[in-house]
Amino acid sequence: MLIKAKNLSKIYGSGENQVIALQEANLEIDAGDFISIMGPSGSGKSTLLHLLSGLDMPTSGSLFYGEQDVYCLNDAKLSAFRRKKIGFVFQQFNLLPVLTARENILMPLLLDGKKEEAAYCDQLMELLGIKERMTHLPHELSGGQKQRVAIARALIAKPDIIFADEPTGNLDSKSGEEVMRLLADIREKMGKTIVVITHDERIAQMAKRRFTITDGILSGESGTTRKGRLQK
Repeated sequence: MLIKAKNLSKIYGSGENQVIALQEANLEIDAGDFISIMGPSGSGKSTLLHLLSGLDMPTSGSLFYGEQDVYCLNDAKLSAFRRKKIGFVFQQFNLLPVLTARENILMPLLLDGKKEEAAYCDQLMELLGIKERMTHLPHELSGGQKQRVAIARALIAKPDIIFADEPTGNLDSKSGEEVMRLLADIREKMGKTIVVITHDERIAQMAKRRFTITDGILSGESGTTRKGRLQK
């Protein structure tokens, strides 16, 4: 499924207090792409991720997932669209402390009234190397294990694309590289599209397609219109 963002802009405030968080960003993401978007704090990278995933609405611009104009959906339909099509991984893990790793992973299915597919769940546990940690509470897990659980939770509903916002930000360098390699494996073995937001150049270089964002302006490797690359 081709994802096409055209002229995405996000402006906060007005007049002298106006802040341009994102300025006319154009991007195509094809099925199976592994993309990184790198920029310093305040550069607009998280704003871009929120717009690409439908978590926020732009001041102007359009976003299509295939033939679906995402910004034309009402709140209920957009929420359902995200649950079906998109998985999220965040820097803070966002695991519920009173639930086991397994219960955290299955939470999206329970919220959507769906049943667990045992074989698929086992496949995720095996791929992510957390099969022996399923009965543990989050405080009993290392940072890397928590992020693996969070990745499994993002994948449990079988989304087409995973958006990861600073997924290595709370990890040491070794654990961070392991998480990025896992995301690469997920793309390769499960056919998922991966978009990673990061401030770390070393992490960004592990992606197949690499972009930078500075002061709300998105730029790419070559400015061509090839799949997964910046458009002009």
